Amino acid sequence: MSESIAAPQGGDEADKVEGHGASQSVGGLLGLALGSIGVVYGDIGTSPLYALREAVNAATGPDQVVATPLAVYGVLSLILWALIFIVTFKYVIVLLRADNNGEGGTLTLMALARKATGDNTAFVVMLGIVGAALFFGDALITPAISVLSAIEGLKDVESIGSQIEPYIVPITVAILVALFAVQARGTARVASFFGPITMVWFVAIAAAGVV
Repeated sequence: MSESIAAPQGGDEADKVEGHGASQSVGGLLGLALGSIGVVYGDIGTSPLYALREAVNAATGPDQVVATPLAVYGVLSLILWALIFIVTFKYVIVLLRADNNGEGGTLTLMALARKATGDNTAFVVMLGIVGAALFFGDALITPAISVLSAIEGLKDVESIGSQIEPYIVPITVAILVALFAVQARGTARVASFFGPITMVWFVAIAAAGVV
């Protein structure tokens, strides 16, 4: 009789533990998604801003004060299709399928190419070195351009525009030093801080786009 009573209690506890584990897994997944927004998609979401500005300036010419609608629509079309082809076709369809035992990246592609080419290992290794060099160059240049272009936006504020211009580069250097100092303690801290900020930013630009 006691065994028949104990069994349902154990089952209820197991269900509670299983439910708690499921809620923890969902919460962890949402946390990872929010962190990835701050680290990965934050760069993708902000990079088109200065790319759009510079492209529109180049399309309108130095003598044009106000951008024409034709230049804006043309540049937007180029950026849209570039993102579609690069992200969807290049990465999702091609590169994500080229994995080496579940691992990806430039060196993984080099290992796969070495297996496919056989004797042309020196040429493949050289391509891998060039690809790694391009990756490190992009990792160094992209944060500097992103932060610098963001701080340069302060020049458009009428009240402080002329006063802030001499301090743009020092402010940018200070922000970059602070960011890399925090990132040395772990990318998770950067993700937890910038994830909510980037989410608010995406909601803001989405609302502006809808309006």
